Formats: sequence, C-alpha cells, structure tokens
Amino acid sequence: MSTDLSLMSTYSYLPVNLIKGNGCFLYDDKNNEYLDFTSGIGVNSLGYCNSKWVEAVSNAASTLQHISNIFLNKTTLNLADKITSLSDMSKVFFCNSGAEANEGAIKLARKYSFDKYGNKRNKILTLKQSFHGRTLATLTATGQDKFHNYFFPFVEGFDYFSANDIEDFKEKLSNDVCAVIMESIQGEGGVYPLDYEFVNEVYKICNKQDILMIFDEVQCGIGRTGKLFGYEHYNIKPDIVTIAKGLGAGLPIGGFLCNENLSNVFKTGDHGTTFGGNPVACAGALVVLNNICTQEKLNEITENGEYLMNSLKNINSNLIKDIRGKGLMIGIETEIPSSEIQQKALEKGLLLLTAGKNVVRLLPPLVITKDEIKKAVEILKSIFI
Repeated sequence: MSTDLSLMSTYSYLPVNLIKGNGCFLYDDKNNEYLDFTSGIGVNSLGYCNSKWVEAVSNAASTLQHISNIFLNKTTLNLADKITSLSDMSKVFFCNSGAEANEGAIKLARKYSFDKYGNKRNKILTLKQSFHGRTLATLTATGQDKFHNYFFPFVEGFDYFSANDIEDFKEKLSNDVCAVIMESIQGEGGVYPLDYEFVNEVYKICNKQDILMIFDEVQCGIGRTGKLFGYEHYNIKPDIVTIAKGLGAGLPIGGFLCNENLSNVFKTGDHGTTFGGNPVACAGALVVLNNICTQEKLNEITENGEYLMNSLKNINSNLIKDIRGKGLMIGIETEIPSSEIQQKALEKGLLLLTAGKNVVRLLPPLVITKDEIKKAVEILKSIFI
C-alpha cells in the first residue's frame, strides 16, 4: 500500500482494502472473503451488520444524533441503568474511548484520595507490560518502556510493579499510593492472564489500606472472557471499572463505573465530555448488552473459547511456544515473528492481530460459531505445520 497518503504515518497498513462485512466475515474490493479474528481490535462484538444493532443505530441517527450533556437523554440513561445493574456498580460516566475511560478513572481515584487524605496521596501503581491508552496520562500509566519516549515530560505520580510478583507490589506500595490499575489479561502486553492468588492478595492489601482497585476492562470486558468482566474470574469487586471497545460494537464509546463509596466524589464540573453518552452510540451499546450479556450467551462464549483453545493446543508444531488466554481472547506465542504469521494468514483468508513481536492475538467477534472457529484453526494449522 502506498505511503504517500494524506493520513499521518502512524499505522502500518496490511495490504488489503476491506469494503464490507457480514457476520464474522469481511470482503475486499476484489470480492475476496476473510474470516475475521480481529473484530476491529476487540470492538465488533456482534460481528458485522447485525440487524438489531443496525436498526437501533439507524433509528437513533435519524431521530436525534447529538444534543450534548447539558440535556438528559433517555437512551443514555437507559444504558446507564442497564450497565450499572448488570455490573452491580453504583454509577457510570460515558466517554468515547478506552483511553478517556482510564483518564477519568485516574481523576476519580485521585479526587477521592484528595478529598479524604489531602494532596500528598496521589500515586497510581500499574503493572509492567500493561497498556492503558495513548493520552499523556494513560501512556504514562502504561508499563512499557517503548511507549515512554519522545513526549517528555510525562505525567508524574505513577510507578510500576511486576505482574504476579506480590513482593514487588509490596515494595512499591509507598504511603502516597491512592490506587492500583490492572488488566485481568494483559492484552497489548502479550495476552498474559494474571494469577488468581496474586490478584486476590493485592485486592486484600488494597482494601485494608483504602487504596482503590481499578480494573481496565477495555479489552477484557463486555463478555470477551466468558464473563461480563474479566475480573470476575478472580471473585473480587473493584472500586472502579473502565469499559470501551466491545460495548459499542463499532461505534466509539467508553466509560468508567464506580461503586457506592465513590458515587458522589465527582461534583458538577469536575469532569466532562462533549460526545460522551451520544444517543446513537448508546443505542448500539444497549443492543450489545441485551445480546451479549446474558448468562446463556456468556456460557456459549466460554464453551467456544474452550473449543478454540483445545483446538489450537492440538496443533503439534515446533513453532508454537505457548497458548494462553480466557474465553475468546487468546494469544499464541511463536518462535517466529508474529507479523509473518499474520501475513500468511491474510493470504489464506484469515485476519489476525499481533501483541508484540512473537505473539499472535485472537479476538474474534463474540458471535463466532464452532464451524468458523474450526475453519480458522485449519488455516492456522496449515501455517504452523
């Protein structure tokens, strides 16, 4: 693909021009068919052209596309009621992306601590190899050195500890810490699930010291792991939960949820957004919650995830070092560059993601079928063997 584009050169484009989609398949301008195991990086939870989603979004767009947050909108309120009820959280703030959701969570945590303890207690601890966004604050929160360059000075008040290392956590737990941010599965960091005992020990310590637990569920949430949120696999209850990606099923939406203890920390004017809670995006999100966040559907995602995991593990290849993940969020660590696997899969009609130099990341739409999974695994097998 030509590099002489009017777009900034921030992306390395794959050599295909996709023009339409249906279900879990995409089609290019030459009418080639591709089975999609990217879902727009975990966004298209309902696949492509879901009839109920299209109808809801179309109706909303033709009725009231935007009014701003100086007015209360019924669709936005319905989504707020639905997501707080499903999550058993107290309140939600809607924005437009995962990065914005994490920014808001950081602000909420710091204001809670400021109100209660003063301005000397504002540090946020995050995990090494984490990813929380591309804004300056969320980029600083991201625990990967490769992102901490060029954009100096970075935001102060962050420190990092190693995943699954409770002693490292305790060592970094100074008196000025107000919150800890975790992903239940480190997606961009290589698809690494956290250990159960580690998460519960951190949770126990944080509860004892009134340190807020923030779970970044931007990629893991909204049914991706077979539960509404990835943290549910650890039988804990965070103070703040951030959401985005799969909630919109293709339209930009994000948000952060809080428990009752934090429900009145933000006062009028403390935070805001122009587009957050947009009625069109919220109409689509309601369809997602109604279709994905039922126990029957979550059980199906779990079953399909186990089928995918077991099928992958049956590929006997020296090129595969490890296969890990939960539900329909799976990483394949390889002996060769993941970009090579991605390119070969593209040529065979399968779209894949990467998560670092040697991890292939699978994030199919949550409506994927076993037959479609079988087809994807057969393509992968032909590449690895």
